[in-house]
Amino acid sequence: MTREELEHVIRASAGITNQYEFVILGSQSILGAIPHPPAIFTMSAEADVYPLHAPELADEIDGAIGEGSQFHLAKGFYAQGVGPDTAVLPDGWLERVHRVQNANTDLRVGLCLSVVDLFLSKAWAGRDKDREFCIELLRHAFVAVEDALALVPRMPLDGPQQQTLIRRIRRWGRSSIP
Repeated sequence: MTREELEHVIRASAGITNQYEFVILGSQSILGAIPHPPAIFTMSAEADVYPLHAPELADEIDGAIGEGSQFHLAKGFYAQGVGPDTAVLPDGWLERVHRVQNANTDLRVGLCLSVVDLFLSKAWAGRDKDREFCIELLRHAFVAVEDALALVPRMPLDGPQQQTLIRRIRRWGRSSIP
């Protein structure tokens, strides 16, 4: 997905839900902070989206422009309607978002996660694809291990879970060194 395609998803989501602000989770939220990242970060055809003030409308987005929809078939990309509980994020994440708002979004707003918050969300999920994505974020210096570790205490995790996350981040940090 490109930045322009993400802007189209924001515009289309607004048209479907009549909402103004949308949270963008998942890998394509990188397009807020880094509009034209290396191709490794834009391989996904989906943007995880929900309306900030009406997350219950995410199903409408999913139904209209989700996977397998006419929109998806015509455009080659789509929106996945998600909810606020889809990603585990550190306290204060909403204050660190990157706003995507321009004529291509019809001046509607996409709130994309900061890269470090995106990293932490994916690091906690810990799937193979998340590991690869996070290691690439580190390798490209889009995230520093120290910055991620500094936010771990703000993650809504208990002590043992935070320790697991710390070990994972340190391990991935070592793996990212060429």
